[in-house]
Amino acid sequence: MSDEENLDVGEMLIVTGMSGAGRSTAANALEDLGWYVVDNLPPQMLRPLLDLTEIAGGVLPKVAVVVDVRGRDLFFDLPDAMRALRERRQIRLLFLDASDHVLVRRFEAVRRPHPLQADGTIIDGIRRERERLAAVRESADVIVDTSANNIHQLATRISDLFAEEGTARHTLTILSFGFKYGLPPDADLVADMRFLPNPFWNEELRALTGEDEGVREYVLAQEGAVDFVDAYAEALRPVLAGYQRENKRHSVVAVGCTGGKHRSVVMARELARRLEGEPGVAVRVKDRDLGRE
Repeated sequence: MSDEENLDVGEMLIVTGMSGAGRSTAANALEDLGWYVVDNLPPQMLRPLLDLTEIAGGVLPKVAVVVDVRGRDLFFDLPDAMRALRERRQIRLLFLDASDHVLVRRFEAVRRPHPLQADGTIIDGIRRERERLAAVRESADVIVDTSANNIHQLATRISDLFAEEGTARHTLTILSFGFKYGLPPDADLVADMRFLPNPFWNEELRALTGEDEGVREYVLAQEGAVDFVDAYAEALRPVLAGYQRENKRHSVVAVGCTGGKHRSVVMARELARRLEGEPGVAVRVKDRDLGRE
């Protein structure tokens, strides 16, 4: 395969590091970012996987492979495997680390032995692993110390490192609905538009929906309508920023009226317009009850 062809086969990232340092959390975060994640792959299988990604072309544009000591002695062939693979293609290696006392505390919290402790203690296993991983750590492109991170903070760090520029870190669904059909069970926040006059009682607007310009103009002309949507959008901005810091990747803001046909449909779209372009947020609008009798 030529160098020019190699440019089109996508990225490959090897994720490894100390047991208990957060490999599973990192793998989940990468998967949320759209990476195809392969867990617990022996180093000897890296070359066949690389062949597969080249055959698949753009089908597997971003592949992350978690390699760890569950493979025992197989794992420590990783430096040799990486050298061979890097002769064919650019491959990055992410090494997750943490201090010994933090790793001990994490193993004690889950009440599991260290994979290499054998008949010794947890700290014995950690020291054996650290010694064997020295060469792997030296070859890493990115080293992340997770000692001071909880799982949400680590996921955020992984997103910062490996998300494509401009990729949304949070998806906000603004959902219009009708209260008479019940509250959306997956709503994180609910806004009630029943404080506005109902277009249903206007014979010219009754058969229309919030997607029609006449209904939109009517709803937004009501006292408090524009003030509300402006203030609510402003109130949501720090919430959306906080969701990103806490690595909450999805949220639903439900906007309701009586039947989910007029006021909620208009206000959901107006709210979306004000939040479009919010840093790190992809906004979409859905209508749960529009069209129901």
